[in-house]
Amino acid sequence: MIDDVSGMTLVSTSSKALKDAKGTKIEVATAVGKALAEKATKAGIESVAFDRNGYLYHGRVKALADGARAGGLKF
Repeated sequence: MIDDVSGMTLVSTSSKALKDAKGTKIEVATAVGKALAEKATKAGIESVAFDRNGYLYHGRVKALADGARAGGLKF
């Protein structure tokens, strides 16, 4: 997650940071979304804008967003 005004990274994570993330690519993307939401909540971030950067909203992109929503983030 980036603050567009200051250009600083606020929170980040990846599948490599989650050592226990196993399963299909969709399941791992969901786990990354949940972990990102957990970190964001700890940092005081409740709502975000989701920029999919031109990627279609399906597959891993959708799974990441759904995982973040399940973790408590509001889009």
